[in-house]
Amino acid sequence: MARTPRLAAGRARALGVPTRGTTNPNRLRKVDRWMTGTPWVASVLRSAPDPLVVDLGYGSSPVTTVEFATRLRTVRPDVRVLGLELDPERVEAAKPAADPPFLDFRRGGFELAGARPVVLRAFNVLRQYTEPDAAAAWQTMLSRMAPGGLLVEGTCDEIGRRCCWVTLSADGPFLFTLACLPSDLSQPSDLAERLPKSLIHRNVPGERIHDLLTALDTHWAAAAPLSPYGPRARWVETVRRLSSDDWPVLDTRKRWRLGEVTLSWEMFH
Repeated sequence: MARTPRLAAGRARALGVPTRGTTNPNRLRKVDRWMTGTPWVASVLRSAPDPLVVDLGYGSSPVTTVEFATRLRTVRPDVRVLGLELDPERVEAAKPAADPPFLDFRRGGFELAGARPVVLRAFNVLRQYTEPDAAAAWQTMLSRMAPGGLLVEGTCDEIGRRCCWVTLSADGPFLFTLACLPSDLSQPSDLAERLPKSLIHRNVPGERIHDLLTALDTHWAAAAPLSPYGPRARWVETVRRLSSDDWPVLDTRKRWRLGEVTLSWEMFH
């Protein structure tokens, strides 16, 4: 059973419960590619007076935070990235990778250790919480961010081939993204196991997320004639069919070819 969020003991009074800490190089490459390659997040970072980005819950190794900082510099060369972890041993282990002020590590949780980032990435940190506690964590993080800031919160598998995330502003969630390696799927609903906490328990008949995954599976089956051209071509045709079926798809073929699709969050209302 998930533990209720709490203030962890210690000088930082960090809010949250430590994660398992598992990580791998390039595990978060898909969400990084999306954040740096689509206008929603990249434009916010480019226009920020103070380009501070927080990576919350990087795990037992700082490798994904280091990769994140490198990728963000292609958008904003003067970006500053702060990795936060509840476990002080993980913070200490990350120190050799630090390059302050451009890359640093600190103990912190949902309260963001007093930082006011314009962009916050929080991946694989909310799965252990209940749905109400995860929603409360969203509100806590958003309340600590700089004006106009964005939170990208989601989940991926251990090697980053299946990912789902939600993008939120101060007004709440507004985007939902699925990303995959199409050759890793037997059907798109395989992504259900990586839905964020806000959706994973809603994947039942009568709920919109269930309708979405069912529609993707239907169109994936219909796109089978494109299989000789490879799984990527089949995924592109699947999303094209979905977008023609009155689903609020917001991106274009360029992103679909990367195994992505982004939709409006309003479909879940």
